[in-house]
Formats: sequence, C-alpha cells, structure tokens
Amino acid sequence: MAKLHPFNRRDFLKVAGAGLSVFTLPALVAAKTADGFIDLRATKTPQRLAGENYAASNLWLYNDQSPGPELRVKQGGIVRVRFTNELDEPTSIHWHGIRIVNSMDGVSGLTQEPVKPGEAFDYVFEVHDAGTFWYHAHNKSWEQVARGLYGSLIVEEPQPLVDREHDITLVIDDWRLGDDGTIDLASLGNLGDWSHAGRLGNWLTVNGKSQPTFKLVKGETYRLRLINAANARILQIDPSAFGAKVIGYDGFLFAEPRETQGEVLAVTSAQRVDLLLTPDDASVKMLNDVGDFALQEISSREALSIALFEVKERKSTAAPSLKLTLHQNEIAEPDMGSAKAVSLNMAGGAMGRMGQMMYRGKKMKRGDFERTGQMWSFNGIANLGEEPLFRANKGETIVLTTDNQTGWPHGIHLHGHHFQVLELNGKPLKHRDWRDTFTIDRDETVKIAFVADNPGKWLLHCHMLEHAAAGMNTWFEVS
Repeated sequence: MAKLHPFNRRDFLKVAGAGLSVFTLPALVAAKTADGFIDLRATKTPQRLAGENYAASNLWLYNDQSPGPELRVKQGGIVRVRFTNELDEPTSIHWHGIRIVNSMDGVSGLTQEPVKPGEAFDYVFEVHDAGTFWYHAHNKSWEQVARGLYGSLIVEEPQPLVDREHDITLVIDDWRLGDDGTIDLASLGNLGDWSHAGRLGNWLTVNGKSQPTFKLVKGETYRLRLINAANARILQIDPSAFGAKVIGYDGFLFAEPRETQGEVLAVTSAQRVDLLLTPDDASVKMLNDVGDFALQEISSREALSIALFEVKERKSTAAPSLKLTLHQNEIAEPDMGSAKAVSLNMAGGAMGRMGQMMYRGKKMKRGDFERTGQMWSFNGIANLGEEPLFRANKGETIVLTTDNQTGWPHGIHLHGHHFQVLELNGKPLKHRDWRDTFTIDRDETVKIAFVADNPGKWLLHCHMLEHAAAGMNTWFEVS
C-alpha cells in the first residue's frame, strides 16, 4: 500500500472506490437489559479501515461497531444507558451538547470517577433539547476517541421535520493510518501533535466507511446531520455546491433555512451542522459515474469527495410531507444589563506566546513542558486549576471574552450549557446562533454570552483533544 498522505485524493479513491458501500444510517441499539436500560459496552474490536485488502486495526468501539450505535430518543424523554467497560483501562462517556444534570456529564475526575475495567455505570438523564448530539469517551479522550469510542445521539422533535427514511446521520472522522493501512498507535501521545494542530489523520470515513454511497429520491427532502468526530481536524464544506441549506448548528435549529451561496463552513472538532436537501436537476452533478453528487471536504487544494449520493427518480407522484416550521428549543436569553464579564486568555503551543505558566500550583520551567506534556494555558494555568475560572449564581448571565494568543486555531467547548456568539474581533455577528462549541483562529477574539442556569462543576476546554490534554482545560461552577 502506498504511503497515505493527509487527504491524498488518489490513494483515497483507489482504495475506497474498490468497494463502494451503500449506506444509510448508523445501526440502532438492539439490546436492552431486563430493566429497560440500553446496553452499551466499550470493547476491543479489530476492524479494517482501508479496505478488505489491508490489515485490521485494533480499535476501541462501542458495541463492536464504528461509529457506536446511534441512540434516538424523543425530546423530553429519559435516556437510560448501562455502560460496561470491557477495556483494560478506565473510561467514561460524555454526552456532548446535552444540557444535562451535572452528575451524568461523564467527565472523569470532575463529575464522576472513571469506570474501571470490568465495571459498569448507569447513565440516566432527561433530554431537554431536540437536535443532533453525540457521545464519546471522556477519559484520555486524545487516545480513546482516536481509537473509535464515539457515536451519535439524536433527540427527535415532537413532530420531526422529516421521517426516518429521510433523516441521515453522517459521522465524519479522520484516522491516522500507517503504510499497512492500520491505525498508527505508536503516534498516539506524540508531543509534536500536542503542541501544534493536534492529531490530524490521513484517512477519512463517514459512518465508519470510506466514501459510502447514499441513495436518495429526486424531489424528496432530506435532513443531513453532520457530526465532526475527528480529534482535531476542522472540516470545510460548501453546502451550496449540492443545493443544500443550513438549518442549524450544534443541535439548535434556526428560525428558517439559510442559503450559504458559496460560503465555506468551517466545522471544527465536535461541532455539528444540520442541512436540508432536496435533490433536483439543479443540484445533481455527475461525478465520474460513482455518484450523482458528493459531499466534499475542500480544505486542501483539491477537493475530496467523502460521501456520494445517488439520486433516483421518484416512482410515485406524491412526495413525503415536510414540516416547514423549524423546531425551536426553549432556552433562557442572556440579560446583558446584569452580566458578569469573564476573560479567557489562550497561550502556549508551538509558535505561540508561552508567558508564565502554572501547573499544579507550580511555575513551569523549561524542562517541565516535555516532562509533563503541558504546553498550553488558560489565563496562565495549564490544565485544571484548584480554583474555577469563575463562579456564578444560578440564572446569572456570563459574558466570556476569549483571546487567542497562540499560533493555532482552537474549538472551545462549554459543558452543560449553550451560548450565543456575540462578536468576532469586536464586530457583532449577523446571527446570534446557539452553540456549544466555537472556533477561534490565531490572534482572534470571540465574545459569547449564556445564562449559567445548570448547577454543578462544568468543564470548559479546547476540543482539539490533544490541546485539552496538553493544558487547555478549565472549569466553572454554578451554585
């Protein structure tokens, strides 16, 4: 096998094209316990990532599949998951983007103790918001997520926008493969990745497959739920290239669909984007007889088709009905008149401003960075400090201004809450969309606002998972 370079189109299409698979949705959970819990297990599972002609990788997966089983529940419902750890090291599950009770958030060392090998933990929580969410390991995430521990969590609206046949989840991941086509385990924990852009893979999958094909019907409307499960890669897509409209970010839908008109969407690690698509003559573009149109990743000089769509004529004259009103989740609006201002200064990393960094109460010296792996800081503190970034009373509005003085972009994720992005570099944004993760590039400043109405100790961190492991972690407390 030729050496795989990051997003090398020729190598990708050569292997993926040898066995294109027709794919629809990630598999649903089939097994439940006698008392009604979903049975979810972290397992060691060999799986081929680069095709049948190459060796299997030693992956860690939920229920032996990549991605893990798609969990679906109605808004206002209760999720009951009995998680069993069949690995040789502790782990936990974080329910990403869910405004959840603190004890169920799944952050090892902050909201729960990690689940030890051979032991089990019951996650039970209500889902208040409808939308596209996901779950992933939150102990040594930089390794455990890279090895496959993640899956989608879909919370359906009381009246779904489309039916299940027209509701398609695309879990996108990049893997770092070696020359033999297996995951490069030796590079896990590489300090070069930790101090630069994070762990970037060289092989893309969608729902665990290389370049899968989805079958659509012309003139019928589909909801595409894109989830970026990569450790650190920022995906770039252009929905207008195949006639799609954007209807929501990070689980929360807009008031109405938006045309992107060629605008490139940057979807950072952990973010989700919901698209609305009705394939017709205008959006169907033939691509080398392997599909009618494609979802392309366009961050490189040459676009890479990562998922293909075959469009067939509708047999019947009537198309499935579409609920035109986009569902709005109920969430408290920030009160800017009484808001508490909080500043977050990001420093460190390669080609960044290091400044004075404290780690575990001690000032770091030159040799400490390599010894501890701590290379980034929030407000001069690497990793979780003894004191929170801030404390808030329940219901208090927080305005957080983040200043990126590093040489790299970051995706900042807030646990337990959704927020509005108010400003970028001092300029108000046109849309104040609800998000749980925002992207901030080098030398940028981003201002967000949210109501701290969920009691507990909550994590705030960079979701480039290597950056979080190397220091970009802090926490706040809502009383």
